Amino acid sequence: MTRALISVSDKTGIVEFTKALIEHGVEIISTGGTKKALEDAGVVTIGIEEVTDFPEMMDGRVKTLHPLIHGGLLGRRDLESHLSAMAEHHIQPIDFVCVNLYPFKETIMKPDVTTAEAIENIDIGGPSMLRSGAKNYASVTVVVDPSDYQVVIDELVANEGKTTLATREKLAAKVFRHTASYDALIASFLTDLVGETEPETITMTFDRKQSLRYGENSHQEASFYAEPLAVDYSIVNATQIHGKELSYNNIKDADAAIRIAREFSEPVAVAVKHMNPCGVGIGETVYEAFERAYNADPVSIFGGIIVLNREVDLATAEKLHGIFLEIIIAPSFGKSALEVLTKKKNLRLMTLDFEHALVKGIEATSVLGGLLIQDQDLLSPEETPEWEVVTERQPTAEELKAMEFSWKVMKHVKSNAIVVANAEHTLGVGAGQMNRVGSVKIALEQAAGKLDGAVLASDAFFPMNDSVEYAAKHGIKAIIQPGGSMKDQDSIDMANQYGVAMIFTKVRHFRH
Repeated sequence: MTRALISVSDKTGIVEFTKALIEHGVEIISTGGTKKALEDAGVVTIGIEEVTDFPEMMDGRVKTLHPLIHGGLLGRRDLESHLSAMAEHHIQPIDFVCVNLYPFKETIMKPDVTTAEAIENIDIGGPSMLRSGAKNYASVTVVVDPSDYQVVIDELVANEGKTTLATREKLAAKVFRHTASYDALIASFLTDLVGETEPETITMTFDRKQSLRYGENSHQEASFYAEPLAVDYSIVNATQIHGKELSYNNIKDADAAIRIAREFSEPVAVAVKHMNPCGVGIGETVYEAFERAYNADPVSIFGGIIVLNREVDLATAEKLHGIFLEIIIAPSFGKSALEVLTKKKNLRLMTLDFEHALVKGIEATSVLGGLLIQDQDLLSPEETPEWEVVTERQPTAEELKAMEFSWKVMKHVKSNAIVVANAEHTLGVGAGQMNRVGSVKIALEQAAGKLDGAVLASDAFFPMNDSVEYAAKHGIKAIIQPGGSMKDQDSIDMANQYGVAMIFTKVRHFRH
């Protein structure tokens, strides 16, 4: 008699799947809550203790870890020595395993979860049975995902109660991906619990969120994966409500725009092109914020990504509708705003909850053959050094507001990064240049004619005083930078010569 061992936490579709197995002459072994659910549905099962002649114990911690179970899963049907051992010890083959695991992820996502509760939801028997069956996929069909039930049923119908080797191989690979992901979550939870910041190995797990048409270019394959425990507000948690599917570059640009928007609690509008801001504005309303972001660079915004941290109203929608944009992300869209924006069938509209707490996590960047991991560039008030005015002239109150604004934006510009801004919106952005004065020139060229009350922010110190002199000659009256150069005094002297106020923040914000 062919046997199946069924023990599932997620009981979706399990009764129908089990009945299909029985129709093909399969005998069902089951445990605990699964056994009860099946029997309540009229399915006859064999209890695990009837197979092992050993009772469940220790609150169910020990029930399936037994030679009569694992021997039935691991015994090779093509080796006489295995078959003889099975016969000698009265081990019956188990040809089907249907198991999914204790809900560890769901448990640790609870805000009030205790360590004891998390530990109790670490499945031991389930992964062991899955791995045993998957190792022996030459003979054993292992199912861990309810979405695969119909695949197995269809093969049983098509092949006189048997599955194909190709399907068993695919299901086995899925099992090992599943158990590896499960173990990675456990390892991460316990590593965080003991405060280990640089473990000797690191295993990260991600769930596929979306298949993409291609990557950065059309000849590159790509997919979008998300952290299973992503709780922060990010592109991962955004919901698309209109427009064509996201591209690889859309996702990267949207991520960059959301990062900037997270810096602000007041109404803000962020426009991004190629992962750099081309316009950022704040205001009393989202309309005012977007108008300022648009006016910052009405040329570069064409084909851009827009993030707004307030609901999009009709007036703002009409302004947005007049521009070619790739994506608009906001907490919500008013009904009349949606009617306007959805007239463009390809425009991607996405909603995102901006009420999530900002959670400090890690960032991972791939290099050929490896991975770089660092903390996100977030500083709490306790970690932020006190800013120091290092020049003879003090910044005015309005200049100080502009410095604070530009410093928030500058963090998210590719190094070498320069942002010229007033207290309400960016005026010019110099990004990714090989020398700092080059970024200064680009930013000031964009800001030409709009420099009244403007300040300049630099992501790192000025190694020479040429950037300070160039900025001063072009009308900048206040500069904010980290300081820390051996030639800081030269920059201070140059600022004093031109009557420029300068602040040292004592912390840099490179973004490579």
